[in-house]
Amino acid sequence: MKRISILFVCMGNICRSPLAEGIFTHLVDEAGIADCFELDSAGTGGWHEGQHPDRRSIATAKDHGIDISRQRARRITAKDFDDFDLVLAMDRANIDELHRLSPGATNIRLFGEFALATGEDIPDPYFGSSSEFELVYARLLTGCRKLLETLGTDKASWSGKISSVR
Repeated sequence: MKRISILFVCMGNICRSPLAEGIFTHLVDEAGIADCFELDSAGTGGWHEGQHPDRRSIATAKDHGIDISRQRARRITAKDFDDFDLVLAMDRANIDELHRLSPGATNIRLFGEFALATGEDIPDPYFGSSSEFELVYARLLTGCRKLLETLGTDKASWSGKISSVR
């Protein structure tokens, strides 16, 4: 069976998307189904390429038993739109940029719509305090739990749920 591939995307790939990747990785590890997923994160901008996540993202994740310190920021590539079943953007500005980069891509979704079903943007905490990183973590955790629930743990049900994304 094909693995479900999800790419989490924010602007610089140092705050929100590494947290989302770390949270979802942790959830599938806990569920014992990590081998069924391919997970990554990227940014629409390349300012932080090769850097570790923001120290506040690392600390927030660590406070919840998740280690994202080994992740490295990267910029999204044209190949990513073909390689990933889902490209989940953290906000509408990143949705717009992703559609600009790949106008025909049908796998781009807003995290707040696809995972949370609220349509909300996940705010960028970069210029905020540690408490704002904690709030972002809470929204991402809720969304990642719902995303895993939506995809289900029944492997037979995955193909239908993901095929509607492409």
